[in-house]
Amino acid sequence: SSKIDVECSSFEDAAEAAEAGAEIVMLDNFEPESLKDVASRLKLRFPQLVIEASGGITAVTIGKYLSKDVDVVSQGALTHGYACLDFSLKIQPSAKRLNEVELGTIPHSHTHPC
Repeated sequence: SSKIDVECSSFEDAAEAAEAGAEIVMLDNFEPESLKDVASRLKLRFPQLVIEASGGITAVTIGKYLSKDVDVVSQGALTHGYACLDFSLKIQPSAKRLNEVELGTIPHSHTHPC
């Protein structure tokens, strides 16, 4: 089953999303104390609502965002804060396979186009 997750930037947006049926609200780019206040107010009104904290949270600051009313904490740097590595892999057919291709003697069971 799918969950409805709505990114919100205010208490009002989050309450509206919860009233409309959202199962998860992501409180994005809140200051820690404001996040805790909004999460607490939401949990009082919508106890079943999953509350996610996101935006600007790092390994150093994560502790400031933890609260009994925050169910999930997302750290975006895990997916976009890393160095990339560009590499490729080229597979060359064996000499025997090349000869079979050139001579047209590929066994019938090996005629798959790859």
